[in-house]
Amino acid sequence: MVEYEDVVSTISDLLFKAETELGEDVVEVIRNAYEREDNEVARRNLEAILRNIDSAGKLKVPMCQDTGIPVVFVEIGRELCLDFDFKQAIIDGVIKATKEIPLRPNAVHPLTRKNPGTNVGLHVPQINIDFAEGDKLKLTVMPKGAGSENVSALRMMLPSQIDAIPKFAVEVVRNAMGKPCPPVFLGIGVGSTFDGAAKLAKKALLRDVRKMDEYERKIVNMANELGIGPMGLGGKTTVLGAYVELGFCHTASLPVAVNIQCWANRRATAVLG
Repeated sequence: MVEYEDVVSTISDLLFKAETELGEDVVEVIRNAYEREDNEVARRNLEAILRNIDSAGKLKVPMCQDTGIPVVFVEIGRELCLDFDFKQAIIDGVIKATKEIPLRPNAVHPLTRKNPGTNVGLHVPQINIDFAEGDKLKLTVMPKGAGSENVSALRMMLPSQIDAIPKFAVEVVRNAMGKPCPPVFLGIGVGSTFDGAAKLAKKALLRDVRKMDEYERKIVNMANELGIGPMGLGGKTTVLGAYVELGFCHTASLPVAVNIQCWANRRATAVLG
């Protein structure tokens, strides 16, 4: 049985973990990039990133001053009964985390820019719900910073432009330059609808970043030829990984979204029930 307070405390705990620790997969690819790098400035930047990760974990403080907008992915088992206001439990978990971690209050009204100071408001936190077999509840948080979100892009391509998808992804990276604090990860959504492609792109960033297929590695290699490097100051590694999620789309369209994520690919997951 999953109770209201279980969800509240789990969301708060997951945000704390995501803000103060990076997954082993993320740390591993950053460390590998450091070991491969022969540009002295780039090596120093990657070394500083690794020290930052280590210090955040030891001191139990957020690894970046931009603690992001809370994005939550949910998988609900079909046999699980949630007889309480599940959405409100997630909201209360974000409020709790904002106060206790603490998190910088980033969520504001889009027009008035009024800040409630809680990281919750209209459609925030962003909650993405899927259903699965069984009776478990899987919760994943992804705090998404603005530096990388602001340089992400979506293009409604034509079906005849399938071969241009990698080029578009690299174009997004080129336009971003050093703004998203590279080296970065690329979540790429191909297909679905205008909004669906963007959701696929963000979901792609939840994957184990060490695992890529040939197509995804091709995008990484193309992007790294740009030479933008860590923090935009040059070097071998601009993109640490690219991850493509596919969705069926209309026969007359080809939506493609590229969601850039900075080196701090923050996410944390727990299973309840």
